[in-house]
Amino acid sequence: MSVVRKTITLTDQQDRWIKAQIEAGHYTNDSEYIRDLIRREQARTAQTEAIRAALIEGENSGPAQPFDLEAFKARMKAEHG
Repeated sequence: MSVVRKTITLTDQQDRWIKAQIEAGHYTNDSEYIRDLIRREQARTAQTEAIRAALIEGENSGPAQPFDLEAFKARMKAEHG
């Protein structure tokens, strides 16, 4: 995997925050912290997209059908005890 060097600009408050995370032992350096933020954002975005896709699939599946809670409970009890 190749790496790309980036230069970023932070406020003093942001820089202090990152340094505090490193001093607390959560990360070993600034780059590790930034990469972790990116990974978390990628995961959050993937989750959001999966939810959106599921919602679209549900909307496209047609009108809602009545749900019989008692029949569902009885079926689950019969199947799973």
